[in-house]
Amino acid sequence: MQVKGKKILHAITLSSVGGAQSVVVNLANFQCEDNEVYVLSSSSCEAWKALDKRVHVLVVKELQKNIGAKDIVVILKLIYWKHKLRPDIIHLHSSKMGMFGRLVFPTKKTIYTVHGFDSMRIANRKLLFIERMLKNSCRYVVGVSRYDEINLKQEGIKKNVTYVYNGVKDASNDKPSKQNETLLQQLFALKDKYKKVIISIARDDAPKKIGLFLAIAKRMQDYAFVWVGNSNDHLKTDNVLLLGQIPMGYQLLKASDIFILCSNYEGLPMSIIEALSFGKPVVSSKVGGVTEILDGENGFAVDNQEENFEQAINKIFSSKEKYMSFSNNARKTYEEKFTLNIMVDGYDRLYSQIIK
Repeated sequence: MQVKGKKILHAITLSSVGGAQSVVVNLANFQCEDNEVYVLSSSSCEAWKALDKRVHVLVVKELQKNIGAKDIVVILKLIYWKHKLRPDIIHLHSSKMGMFGRLVFPTKKTIYTVHGFDSMRIANRKLLFIERMLKNSCRYVVGVSRYDEINLKQEGIKKNVTYVYNGVKDASNDKPSKQNETLLQQLFALKDKYKKVIISIARDDAPKKIGLFLAIAKRMQDYAFVWVGNSNDHLKTDNVLLLGQIPMGYQLLKASDIFILCSNYEGLPMSIIEALSFGKPVVSSKVGGVTEILDGENGFAVDNQEENFEQAINKIFSSKEKYMSFSNNARKTYEEKFTLNIMVDGYDRLYSQIIK
């Protein structure tokens, strides 16, 4: 870490558990060793339970996902914190905070990370004109994959655009929380009834395709399928366990044999990287930067049909030797490309340019 003794402000819209929030937690926890670090969002709950106690949490309760009348208050509070803190570096995450933050904070001190450009490029194209309008209102626009960098440039956002791969702290040998220790015992017990345990960690909003996950489980009832992160109940077969939102849910990967992720679009999924760090082979939808992670030797990126997931899972489980090869390659991929240090170094280079 080259940047030391500075005030760093991370700002993101929501505090719910998700990939972008995991990036914030990992960066903030690392940076607070040598800097004064703040995280600003809609609340102090959920995702921020994993923050180091030295990280200061700022709450703007009027923040919400959709545009609304309360956003006037949000902008005023951002202006307040700009003058109150006078941060040396402002790191914006999520599209809404990326918009408001670039309107409020100094251009030369601001970095904006786009956590999956397809969520805007494909699902919310009406917001693209705002992105183009504000494209020069920060020092760097950062994608989380080469895929995002290329698409940003194709949409006319070209100046100071780069990418930094997401990375995670190696938690594969950490002691689980008391809650997760109990859940792990429950998941390991599933192996007495089912051949293998297959886990997915994601919200259950529409883009995450929990319906596809449930359809795959219905086709493969010799295996237990576990979903971590749902907010709602869903009609399911007996081999499916829906655990709801679990703080530090990645700790449950210890009990999994394969990790799967079904999705309409992604940036560079933190959940996949977490699975690789645990040495778990992955089968995921072929979206966003997923093909930059999965290479056919550590897992598979497949089109969104249930039979494709079934075939890929069966390939990985085809023999003990084949499974161990996938598992070893999963861990190797993590160590070579997606560690926390690699991500921190990537952002540190950008931060250093701001300080200069």
